[in-house]
Amino acid sequence: MTKDERSLLLFFESCAVEHGGLVDTRHMNDEDFAITDAWKKQGLVDYGRLASECCTKTGQCWVKLSDEAWRLAHEERRARYARINAKRNWRTTQEKRETEQI
Repeated sequence: MTKDERSLLLFFESCAVEHGGLVDTRHMNDEDFAITDAWKKQGLVDYGRLASECCTKTGQCWVKLSDEAWRLAHEERRARYARINAKRNWRTTQEKRETEQI
């Protein structure tokens, strides 16, 4: 997956978990919509518009992740954590104690 695809997948995962599948399309660009169309054709996600009476200011579309999309999102969350944690500029109290005992 490209960086943009990974980012979109994690965005969709957050939409599913935090917003019950509602998607705020204000956070998507043309490339995101193209990726979404391709994923929908592949069966990676299901995506569509809400019925008009269900639309809100922040939710006009919905997304449902396939089992494979959930698996990939979980892998990417772990990988993102590893990348971020490798660059952290803080230490735990335990790490401080270990450093000071040397």
